Amino acid sequence: MAEIKIVCDYPHSPRKVWQAMTDPDLIPYWTSTGQGARAVGFEPVVGNRFQFVAKPVPGWRGIVDCEVLEVRELEFLRYTWVGSEGEPPSYVTYLLEPTSDGTRFTYHHTGFVSLGGFAMSKLLGAVRKKMLTVALPALLENLDETGTLRTPSTGA
Repeated sequence: MAEIKIVCDYPHSPRKVWQAMTDPDLIPYWTSTGQGARAVGFEPVVGNRFQFVAKPVPGWRGIVDCEVLEVRELEFLRYTWVGSEGEPPSYVTYLLEPTSDGTRFTYHHTGFVSLGGFAMSKLLGAVRKKMLTVALPALLENLDETGTLRTPSTGA
């Protein structure tokens, strides 16, 4: 079984990182380095069903179906990920840990099965790494401590 695990340290408070990662209006700013997905119907509430919607490409309809499984505000979010109709879910986890310099953020995506799942994990892993090392830091720099955008630019 394949997985994606990315750990990043950000010089920002857990509250600010949580806001960037879970505010549906902010999510497209850091996902814009991938397919520009927006979270439709997302709320960090257990049982919430939502979709990431992006531009379709050959072989993919542009929609990921998700359901929130666990939430500990400012610390932990876990949800299912179904990228194609009929496939078994995989699981995405966000873990935020305060550090002396800000926040350590761990992105963990598990549950990829079969050869197709292995290939998908490699593709998604490269996209997620860019999102979390380029686009999210740019967004965080553009947010004040309340999570409000200073300017409408993504910086990505």
